[in-house]
Amino acid sequence: MSDFTLHDVQCFDAVVRNGGFQAAAAALHRSHPAVFAAVARLENQTGLVLLDRSGYRVKPSDAGRSFHERLQLLLREAEALRQPATQLAGGEESELNVVLGDLCPRPAALELLARFFAECPHTRLNLHFEAVGGPVERLKAGEADLILHRVDMADRSLEWTALGKVRLIPVAAPGLLPTPMPKTLHEAHLRDHAQCVMRDSARKPGDTNFLVVEGTRQITVPDQAMKKDVIMQALAWGHLPDFLIDEELRSGALKSLAGRRFPGHTETLVAARRRNGAPGPVAQRLWTYLRENAPLI
Repeated sequence: MSDFTLHDVQCFDAVVRNGGFQAAAAALHRSHPAVFAAVARLENQTGLVLLDRSGYRVKPSDAGRSFHERLQLLLREAEALRQPATQLAGGEESELNVVLGDLCPRPAALELLARFFAECPHTRLNLHFEAVGGPVERLKAGEADLILHRVDMADRSLEWTALGKVRLIPVAAPGLLPTPMPKTLHEAHLRDHAQCVMRDSARKPGDTNFLVVEGTRQITVPDQAMKKDVIMQALAWGHLPDFLIDEELRSGALKSLAGRRFPGHTETLVAARRRNGAPGPVAQRLWTYLRENAPLI
């Protein structure tokens, strides 16, 4: 069997679907002789009689019906390639990889991304969630086009735009720590109680123990939501982002441990990308969109 072309296959498919050569030619915007020749060529190349021409209207033969069914996967894959090829020809990316870090307020970030990508239906969003050093590691490894997280602002390999401030507040559920609490809280007062900390999702975690009190027993969790659950059940104390616990602090379900000697920590949430990268038009529009919609929190 000789090799056959996609054009010939598409002509045969159109004849079967439209019930004749003339209708197939009109659907494909080709001439009747061109479609007729394509099907004849396909029959010659496959060695099969694909159409029954004995009646008033042509119809697929038994072999043609089976062959047509098997061709559908090929036709679907060809169609799937058409759209990204058109985008690439126009310079637009077929997909973007975005990483949300653990300090990013997910509902607000996801709403922004959903609004943006609703206007870019032909660019697929690959969305990932990472913690601690994971977002920056993926960005520097070329596995992300953009991250929403904190970065070392002195790192010249990255460029960033600020989206807001996140205050990490040390908190505990009422009853976890003895009362009355000392007027000035020190780290030493917390060493007898478990601290809930985030697990670094980086493949090669750094040496820095972010906001970890040395000497405490630790409960490690993969994300801020689980960390909040552990702390709410008085199993540990820990630092949580302010946007996640505003209501609990107001209601008294959680107590702030922040004070003069134990103040907590404030981070700048940013959108970051590689400085030496070459963002395509969709990535650049997303960058501008995030800058225009800052602050995120």
